[in-house]
Amino acid sequence: MPTRKKIGLIGAGNIGGELARLCANKELGDVVLFDIPAKESFAKGKALDLEQNSSVLGYDSAISGSGKWEDLKGADVLIVTAGIPRKPGQSRDDLVAVNLPIIRDVANNAKKYCPDAFVIVISNPLDAMVYEYMRVTGCDKSKIVGMAGVLDSARFQLFLAREANVSIKDVRAMVLGGHGDDMVPVLSMTTINGVPATTLIAKDKLSSIVERTRKGGGEIVNLMGTSAYYAPASSAVAMAEAYLLDQKRLLPCAAYLDGEFGYKDLFMGVPVVIGGKGVEKIIEIPLTDEEKGMLTKSAQSVQSVVDVVKKS
Repeated sequence: MPTRKKIGLIGAGNIGGELARLCANKELGDVVLFDIPAKESFAKGKALDLEQNSSVLGYDSAISGSGKWEDLKGADVLIVTAGIPRKPGQSRDDLVAVNLPIIRDVANNAKKYCPDAFVIVISNPLDAMVYEYMRVTGCDKSKIVGMAGVLDSARFQLFLAREANVSIKDVRAMVLGGHGDDMVPVLSMTTINGVPATTLIAKDKLSSIVERTRKGGGEIVNLMGTSAYYAPASSAVAMAEAYLLDQKRLLPCAAYLDGEFGYKDLFMGVPVVIGGKGVEKIIEIPLTDEEKGMLTKSAQSVQSVVDVVKKS
């Protein structure tokens, strides 16, 4: 008899709440909103609020809050937001010392209670946190990704659409590399309904858009005093939906590289196909020499943080 999928959300903060709302509203499955025991009541309250919202919006997904890992047993999808969000003046890399023990605790419990889940990590510094999760759990590389590229690409697409004065629906763009200041917006592959963006937007404007994209998260932190949550949640849910519904979406995600693009034993943003088997394929797209150089720089930045994690 068919049963609904189970989605575990690790962290009941701003992103966790928006993730729960989106998953339920799309009826992707039943949702468990999890947080540490000290915040269990908060998680339960947020879950109850969202369940009551179902009566208004008409979705049937069950939403529960918990501080017990046992309640996540058998989850089909885990989305990990646990950790401390950035504050103004902080880089993502500044969060290593604080968030590393958190991701290790999450990984150890997930290995015990939901070893077969497809895992999407959002916690920063993203590329290092998803690497450590895989190292601790030993999970298959096809069952774990980091959410960054979808979000960074969304920011890039928005800025391009506004500059070209076109619909956001027609912009196709991809941001690769690490989730940091060295990320790589791939201009050679950026189009507006098939028309190269370089024919519609001046070079100096494109350079400014690339720079704004790289600083996009920090811009929001400086404005709000905390990290973004609406767009990050939507980005992660797009990835979860691709897995749960076997959509074969081609999305930029932090995937484990084993020789692709010339890199090994590293998580970094690359084009991947996500379907019912998880990361089903990594697509090695052609890059210009300039883009290859930027990707190398980005990989070096990611590796430097991973090296710190390995020594900790």
